[in-house]
Amino acid sequence: MDLHLTRPGVVAPSRIDLRGLTGPTPGQARGRSWVRVGPSLYRPADVADTVAQRIVEVVAAMPEGSAATGWAALHWQEARWFDGLAADGSRLPIPVAVGDRHAKRRFAGAKVSEDWLFAGDVMLVDGLPVTVPVRSVTYEARVARDDTGALQAIEMAAYDDLASVAELQAYTARLVSRPGKRRLEKALEVADENVWSPMEVVMRRWWQARVPRALLCNQPIFDLSGNHLFTPDLLDLEAGVAGEYDGKVHDTGPRRSKDLDRDELTRRLGIEVVRAMAGRGEESRFRRRLLGAYERADPDRPRPWTIEQPAWWVDTSTVARRRALSPTDRERWLGHRRTGQNGRDVA
Repeated sequence: MDLHLTRPGVVAPSRIDLRGLTGPTPGQARGRSWVRVGPSLYRPADVADTVAQRIVEVVAAMPEGSAATGWAALHWQEARWFDGLAADGSRLPIPVAVGDRHAKRRFAGAKVSEDWLFAGDVMLVDGLPVTVPVRSVTYEARVARDDTGALQAIEMAAYDDLASVAELQAYTARLVSRPGKRRLEKALEVADENVWSPMEVVMRRWWQARVPRALLCNQPIFDLSGNHLFTPDLLDLEAGVAGEYDGKVHDTGPRRSKDLDRDELTRRLGIEVVRAMAGRGEESRFRRRLLGAYERADPDRPRPWTIEQPAWWVDTSTVARRRALSPTDRERWLGHRRTGQNGRDVA
């Protein structure tokens, strides 16, 4: 497929050209200045081997009418959490939709989807054909390794406002006899549009598997004067138990100090906080800590806090609300996502 890219930092691979005008000559292709990236396709060796570049190279090797889909299409649209890496850090194959025709070009690094494409399922983004977000997300959820992976695909696409749950449900209703559809439907039934990281999805599933309670995701908490106190990753409002996922950013420095301040605050508020971390065996440890938090919680204690939002606060808990923000308000109310400072007071 011939690509005419407009995005800086990536290049379309070239085919061998006997004159060396549009691509390497046969001799040049055998040298160190060019790298073979697909069937009869080469790129200059000095071009960085980024995720975006790999996506370009795989799509270029496919027939006309094909498009990047799944996580690759979402990555190309700058979705934060679709980095092309498996849980063990290995590279994921690039998923490409070729429609309901057989693709002859199968090679390492590519994952071909031959599910048919609806009219309007493919669009050009910076010169690269990609499937529209609802198609990309529903595909990623259908082929996910498990139910948690399906939910992560949905909620992390919602994080970047690429697809709402309602939009995904409407598209899913059009899918007939697609593999993985039931997994997709189950995930949509419980999906939340206000989740800020993949591990928050994991923590929520651990929690509800042991204590099946309704949980609020990234629910801001205020004092009774309307001042923002903090925003926990998860909150059981009835019990007064909150959950926080501690990644590497929490280990040292200013963030660790903020966490200690947060611990002092929640003790004064009477909110029991249970923390989750990554690592082998963490699920069982988290569940033990969770049960301890519920044992200590006192839901009848007078609460000096509330989730009722004051007039000055702007609710950003849904895709629709975030899409409606002006660029200035988006920076003010969502800028914390880039730093992970989900507890800062923006007032």
